[in-house]
Amino acid sequence: MFELRSNPDATVRADLLSGLTVALALVPEAVAFAFVAGVEPMVGLYAAFLVGLITAIFGGRPGMISGATGALAVVMVALVADHGIQYLFATVVLMGLLQILAGALRLGKFIRLVPHPVMLGFVNGLAIVIFLAQLGQFKVQDATGNWVWMQGQALYLMLGLIALTMAIIHFLPKITTAFPSSLAAILVVTGLVHGLDLDTASVVDFVRAMTGDTTATLEGTLPTFAIPAVPLNWETLTIIFPYALVLAAIGLIESLLTLTLVDELTQTRGKGNRECVGQGAANVVTGFFGGMGGCAMIGQSMININSGGRSRLSGASAALFLLGFILFGAHLIEMIPIAALVGVMFMVVLGTFEWSSLRIMGKIPKADAMVIVLVSAVTVITDLAVAVFVGVVISALRFAWEHATHMTAKTHINEQGWKSYQPQGPLFFASVTSFLDLFDAKNDPEEVIVDFRDSRVADHSALEAIDTLAERYLREGKRLHLRHLSAECRQLLDKAGDLVEVNLLEDPDYKVATDRLAG
Repeated sequence: MFELRSNPDATVRADLLSGLTVALALVPEAVAFAFVAGVEPMVGLYAAFLVGLITAIFGGRPGMISGATGALAVVMVALVADHGIQYLFATVVLMGLLQILAGALRLGKFIRLVPHPVMLGFVNGLAIVIFLAQLGQFKVQDATGNWVWMQGQALYLMLGLIALTMAIIHFLPKITTAFPSSLAAILVVTGLVHGLDLDTASVVDFVRAMTGDTTATLEGTLPTFAIPAVPLNWETLTIIFPYALVLAAIGLIESLLTLTLVDELTQTRGKGNRECVGQGAANVVTGFFGGMGGCAMIGQSMININSGGRSRLSGASAALFLLGFILFGAHLIEMIPIAALVGVMFMVVLGTFEWSSLRIMGKIPKADAMVIVLVSAVTVITDLAVAVFVGVVISALRFAWEHATHMTAKTHINEQGWKSYQPQGPLFFASVTSFLDLFDAKNDPEEVIVDFRDSRVADHSALEAIDTLAERYLREGKRLHLRHLSAECRQLLDKAGDLVEVNLLEDPDYKVATDRLAG
């Protein structure tokens, strides 16, 4: 059913080291997103482990990393605040079922409808979101408990360690690729901080600051199965279904777009529908084991790919390493300086942002440039689902407008004196006006042919436009002959009656009027 070693170009060593690197970076992200959602850190860590493991094994994209994400957390916070964490677990289960249904209905293919400018905007927007999320690490609590920006020596030390981390990640691959540069940077900076006893925040300091508990730790136990403690009635469904629907949509959009990005980076192709089912199954299980649910993570996926992870083993090992840290090695993770992880994420930002999109702004249509900027901005201001929806709608409206205004027709008079119109371009709701303006029913000869060889009749508005055209010629006492119509025009044939002629000798493949020939 699955293979952990699904990519022949990957190596076990590269996948395991990459998985370790990803696991280290997952810890503060999962804790931070749990804090955003208003739940305990372990709820985020359990989600990172369960979602990461199940999607790595059963999902549609080897090498892609999934876990608790900020895009979902910002939606969950209102549910948790109003109804409590048990309703969140029930919502995560329902979210997973909706995602499985989407995969079963093969809705993953609709990610192909996302235009390239929207993809660029999505990538740039997420890069900005990842960058902004790291800025919170530059704040500390003052004596009154308020969060203030770092100043003086603490700030300079933080910036220096981040710069060192980024330098190692950048330059080490130029010397050797035998060891993941991100993992090397984390180990070197951690050793430097503790070897020189430098006073800078570590992961455990971050956890305690987030929770307000000076004794908080990342040490935990295995997640346990429990049915969400909510009433199984219609009222519960009315509460959780809207949240589940939104979360399922956001999770699938982010996962499928990240899948597309990883496809481009690795020059391979994932399976969108399988990813929908894998994400859904992961969330169903996570809801029953006390996790906050999740989806694909572009930042961690980039770390994995850049560190050499290519197969399912890399994602599975990242999840298992994370579980190992929770059960046995919490003290090792807690000592990692936050500066090292921020440096890793800054390099992810630099690698994720499509810098080429800035260079091509003046060379592409203004509408495409506007879509890139708009999707990036909306991703930062609201969330990914809204941004992609806005980008697709604007791109679709632009497409409709351009094709509506570009409807033309070739005309000529044949040897019988009949005038032939050959429309060029799709006939649909936006182009019907331009289509009707092409014809001159009053001055045309008695017999007129409309040849749809180079035109596609796309919707009901197009059929109505053809019927309107036929009525115009009927009022003038003239005959209209329609040729090369598709099967979608059968209802037009029935409505227009004897007025419409379909040249079946020229259109043998359409098989439009078999019953007419028989009668």
